[in-house]
Amino acid sequence: MAFAFYDFETTGISPAFDQPLQFAAILTDDDFNEIERVNLRCRLAPHILPSPMAMAITGVSPEQLLDPNLPSWFEFAIRLRDLIERWAPATWTGYNSIAFDEEVLRQTFYQNLQPNLYETQFNGNDRIDIMKVVYAVWLKAPDILNWSAGDNGKIVFKLDQLAPENGFTNHDAHDALGDVEATIHIARIIRDKAPDVWAHALRNRDKHDVIERLVTGTPMAIVERFGGPPRELIGCFCGFQDGNPNRVGFFNLAAADPSQYLGADEEALDKAVGLSPITIRSLPINKFPSLFEIEDVDREIERRARLIASNPDFYGRVGKALTRRYADAEPPEHVEQQIYQGFYGQADQIALKGFGDADWFNRMEIISSFEDKRLRYLGLRLAMIEQPGLFDAKQLAAAADAIEKKWQHCPDNGNGWSTFGTVEEDLTEVERRDIVSAKDLEEMRAFFAHRRSEIEAGRF
Repeated sequence: MAFAFYDFETTGISPAFDQPLQFAAILTDDDFNEIERVNLRCRLAPHILPSPMAMAITGVSPEQLLDPNLPSWFEFAIRLRDLIERWAPATWTGYNSIAFDEEVLRQTFYQNLQPNLYETQFNGNDRIDIMKVVYAVWLKAPDILNWSAGDNGKIVFKLDQLAPENGFTNHDAHDALGDVEATIHIARIIRDKAPDVWAHALRNRDKHDVIERLVTGTPMAIVERFGGPPRELIGCFCGFQDGNPNRVGFFNLAAADPSQYLGADEEALDKAVGLSPITIRSLPINKFPSLFEIEDVDREIERRARLIASNPDFYGRVGKALTRRYADAEPPEHVEQQIYQGFYGQADQIALKGFGDADWFNRMEIISSFEDKRLRYLGLRLAMIEQPGLFDAKQLAAAADAIEKKWQHCPDNGNGWSTFGTVEEDLTEVERRDIVSAKDLEEMRAFFAHRRSEIEAGRF
């Protein structure tokens, strides 16, 4: 099957509150021979305040952000949807793509009213994240790659350091197309020099294959990383989460004897799935888990796995514990964060399919007909951006006022949107680190000052 290597460059690090500015992709055959490449850009949406640090790192200028010749984010979303449909079936492959680029893509479709948020998982498509494969290489075939360490002595897994360290000398880091080419380079090395690791990667892209191996109940290894170096967790399947067939329990066989939990009450199981160290991992099988068979299984590990397999009622109790773990979470406040708060109703799904081909007058009727309040909100915002002439001055001024208030404060700047305050902090840091020239820095300052004055004047 074909591979679609891809990457985004964005206005910041939040898939929910930032937006893509560049998308690049290279379609290859199954031997990584190039078939087609694309390099798309879009202009800045008026409700997004970009991060100066992101601008400095990616080299995007204020002039590029506002280039009227570039498509809007909405038009950009339509082009991406059409491209994915045209290239299907393909394995969508990136570097840290499951955690970031895939979320950027879904938010792009969600916030721009595209009918299917999961295009890379339909029509025969599947996904591979090369960064996860690199973690497996570090554990299972470390000699095939050259590794570099940071100032703290820890191995660095970032693409902009890994690719040059392994012979990719033409790496234009933080340019989407450059990162795509670097990702292909690393993937080719792994495929050629660690064929067993690559074979597992190909299997893990198919969640049905993952399920088939897990439900046998045999001990398996999961390669994962939480801040430190990659590690291998030895465990086995212990149930599907209630109401979510894409998430399973994975019992840490090396850490605990399951006999302590088979008759445990709800409180004990809740602690097992929610407290550190976690005895029962919550494993999303549709996010390219790094799953490996074990050749020589320790007898005690085997015994513990058989004990779980011989108590199938334990599966159901674990499934309920996993559900309770996520049921206590507060629903997200902002519409951008509500992307996974339930599927659209059938009537809304049908309406969305006709939205892209309609004119804006008919689109306004579709927006008003939506039953899902998320779609009504996003639709009205989209209409104001794309066709402000459909709204009166009072409505536009109210929208500008809402944007200004949002830019003044964010309750969680660590995982939220840029504000006037974080912009000033970023500009100071860009200057301190001497990332851009004095001229470029002055242009950035002028851009943000103008953006602030415009929104304070009620214009966006």
